[in-house]
Amino acid sequence: MKAVILEGRAANPGDISWDPVISLADTTIYDTTTEEQLVDRIAQTDAILVNKLAVTESVFEQFPQIRYVGECATGYNNIDLKAARSHHVTVTNVPAYGTASVVQHTFALLLDLTNKVSLHNASVKAGDWTRSENFCYWKAPIVELDGKTMGIMGFGHIGQGVARIAAAFGMRRLIYTAHPDKYRAYEDKTLSFVSLDQLLRNSDVITLHCPLTDENRGLICADTIARMRDGAFLLNLSRGPLVVEQDLAAALTSGKIAAAGVDVIEKEPMRADNPLLTAPHIVITPHIAWASIEARKRLVSTAAANLAAWMDGKPQNVVS
Repeated sequence: MKAVILEGRAANPGDISWDPVISLADTTIYDTTTEEQLVDRIAQTDAILVNKLAVTESVFEQFPQIRYVGECATGYNNIDLKAARSHHVTVTNVPAYGTASVVQHTFALLLDLTNKVSLHNASVKAGDWTRSENFCYWKAPIVELDGKTMGIMGFGHIGQGVARIAAAFGMRRLIYTAHPDKYRAYEDKTLSFVSLDQLLRNSDVITLHCPLTDENRGLICADTIARMRDGAFLLNLSRGPLVVEQDLAAALTSGKIAAAGVDVIEKEPMRADNPLLTAPHIVITPHIAWASIEARKRLVSTAAANLAAWMDGKPQNVVS
């Protein structure tokens, strides 16, 4: 059987092994693949593994020999599932491989915003401490998380993990989710399920961990920002289109939002004219919250296990 990995660098820039997949099939690996290159690269293959590349109905129509698509990520909105079903193609994904890493990155961003680690590191290396008349100084106020309220939008594995760590920091947790009754067992004196408006008005920190849908696209916009506490912090480690970037940039400039930390943006890779690039008080990382070496090893292992299970006639993690 022939398999092709079309976007190998997305999960593995060379620091881990593809052997779990290679051992299963005659496998060709490409670091990246464009839409123009796609046709030539899948013409003779039975199974394809992708990350963000669009797999459309025309792909299934042109290449009926393809029987399997392995999404090397949790999200699979780049694959036309309806077309896959109609062409009897099995589609799988890799769930929950990066939960711990995303939770960790959430607090890496938050602590940089509250403790100004990057700011002070740059200041010290610029010589400010060597010129200081005092034994310590600070370039901006440092904020303590203990006693603050964190609003968490979305309460899947990542939202639950963030809530757990927030509790360790002494924070009260407000949760907004479409299915609160499903999670009532998590409620205690410091964790409550609330409406969107309650979360916006009562949170010192708001962090997004919900999937992107047609209903919540642009959820964080001028209207919802206006309902937030003055000086709140905003984190987005979910999907870029949840936030209207121009509105966030304006709120950072005005001080309505004290600071923001984002790992995702609407158009990736980031465009040079993105308004967040010139906004003050924001930390931006290039969609790497999921990408610890441990998480990527789990991703490759599960992607291989998914392929093996399909080859054995017992597919797992099927989304189509």
